Amino acid sequence: MPAGEIRCPSPARTPANNSYTADEDEAWVWSQIKAEARRDAESEPALASYLYSTILSHSSLERSLSFHLGNKLCSSTLLSTLLYDLFLNTFSSDPSLRAAAVADLRAFRVRDPACRSFSHCLLNYKGFLACQAHRVAHKLWSQSRRPLALALHSRIADVFAIDIHPAARIGNGIMFDHATGVVIGETAVIGNNVSILHHVTLGGTGKASGDRHPKIGDGVLIGAGATILGNVKIGEGAKIGAGSVVLIDVPPRTTAVGNPARLVGGKEKPAKNEECPGESMDHTSFISEWSDYII
Repeated sequence: MPAGEIRCPSPARTPANNSYTADEDEAWVWSQIKAEARRDAESEPALASYLYSTILSHSSLERSLSFHLGNKLCSSTLLSTLLYDLFLNTFSSDPSLRAAAVADLRAFRVRDPACRSFSHCLLNYKGFLACQAHRVAHKLWSQSRRPLALALHSRIADVFAIDIHPAARIGNGIMFDHATGVVIGETAVIGNNVSILHHVTLGGTGKASGDRHPKIGDGVLIGAGATILGNVKIGEGAKIGAGSVVLIDVPPRTTAVGNPARLVGGKEKPAKNEECPGESMDHTSFISEWSDYII
């Protein structure tokens, strides 16, 4: 499947199907979330009140998400009501943020075999929640409301153990799998349909200023513990092996592994990825091609 296209767990609807609008797609996902919450409330009465307050009492995905994020990120001085209003006003006024949230929900549901339902992701996946909160912080940053953006950034890092600078730009269909320890610098850019595992750093070299962080193309897969430093480009459909330290550009559809990272197959004729790694989540297909690599 080409990068930029998001697959849907239900054959009835896909974002690539032009007969459905973004609003209809959002409505369909929201209907699934409510149906799942009703089912879970019936099967586990101990969760009924929680599911009602976070999902079933709300009329839309943006209201439910805003309520949940407000409660997750509030503190004694940053009240949940203030955060709820902030999130709801931002999501309601920007359809692209709602579309991104739906694309991210689909990404988790399709790519992560541990993700049992859309509602499970919405309620429990901190990678998803941190990404949506970051989108709001980025919106604030772009509106020059930078003290509030930085305060929100700090709370996201405290609560979710994910540090994404509010200036960083992130595309749609993103999956931060497990997500603990992810660090993304100020000038980093992440494309669409990218999957990033825990303890990944998109950082600077410490010697540069200005535009100093990685640029990640569409459909990239970055394995756990990988470190990518400097204003380097990771091409569309590339794969970064777990634990790799990348200091060089990685061409599209190729795999980089090791410390320092090398291209599988060598610089002159690197082996090409047949699938889109960011969507297939195939971490190990390159091992037989590069016997020096040890997990």
